[in-house]
Amino acid sequence: MNGQLGPDTIRIDGSYGEGGGQVLRTSLALSCVLGKPMEITNIRKARKSPGLRPQHRTAVLAAASITGAEVQGAELSSTALRFRPNRTSGGSYRFDVAEKQGSAGSVTLVLQTILLPLCFAEQPSMVMVNGGTHVPWSPSFHYLHSIVVPLLSGLGARIELSLTSWGWYPIGNGQVSARITPSTALRPLTLIDRGGLVRVTGISAVSNLPGHIATRQCDRAVSVLGMQGIDASIETLSATSLGKGSFLFLAAEFEHISAGFGSLGAIGKRAEEVADEACDGLLSHLRSKGALDPHLADQIVPWLAFCQGTSEFTTSRVTRHLLTNLWVLQQFMDVDVQVKGSEGEEGRVMIRPVGRNTV
Repeated sequence: MNGQLGPDTIRIDGSYGEGGGQVLRTSLALSCVLGKPMEITNIRKARKSPGLRPQHRTAVLAAASITGAEVQGAELSSTALRFRPNRTSGGSYRFDVAEKQGSAGSVTLVLQTILLPLCFAEQPSMVMVNGGTHVPWSPSFHYLHSIVVPLLSGLGARIELSLTSWGWYPIGNGQVSARITPSTALRPLTLIDRGGLVRVTGISAVSNLPGHIATRQCDRAVSVLGMQGIDASIETLSATSLGKGSFLFLAAEFEHISAGFGSLGAIGKRAEEVADEACDGLLSHLRSKGALDPHLADQIVPWLAFCQGTSEFTTSRVTRHLLTNLWVLQQFMDVDVQVKGSEGEEGRVMIRPVGRNTV
């Protein structure tokens, strides 16, 4: 890439707001969809290990691969990146978070970067990603599969996900496949009222650990929710993986939307603590009137900028991730964004494209 930046280059300060990998991933996704070159500096500047970690580098390389982009700065620990995409092309792709350095980096965060542009490609795509499928500080496969993808389907996106093997920290080596059929247009989202609670389902999973851990997670969650008058149906299972781990995931199905809450086991963390964390997230959401759970709210906003019309939704909690993603949107696109509610509180978000944000 030429060392000189053109006037059309979008410049992003990676330390803004939440200041983590989300700024990078959203910037890459928007750059790919819009075909706009971008430069991002101060990548993960405030983190304990600043710059690109394996999952972030893989996201950059994945975005470059699907667009034939010219890239500068795609090295581990790099805090600055220049990215000039060409046209997004569908096809068959395979990415491995641990390709350059052993890592259980998140598979779902890599997919988060490329699903949006691939939905607007001219050809369908099949993507396989190896890495961590259920790891800290990222959406689990089950959250993406059961909560995010169904909402995107309602907008008109056509994505199918499958889990071949689970990947836990620190080994990773899980595998997820995604099939993406291009969409010609996305419908706007209007979701103010989530409706009544229909049911709560879930899974309690372990890999290469005693089965009683999954049973205890399940029993504790059923008990805690039962005391609140919620009859939860939770399946226990032994998950195929090279590593060890435990996980509890709860899906709350409302009349108009679903919300998801999960918790991971760790060395020294009792099964009951895992269950309590997931239950606390669900019960906190139920105490609010917001339609979208906090994680779904921030993950959906890049998609809403490309809907054909105004989108509006409520959320049980306005997060810094959400506010940061909205800021990134406005650096790339001419959109009217309104947020009612302070960070940490219930909120209402409106996104209205006002310019020619063509795909």
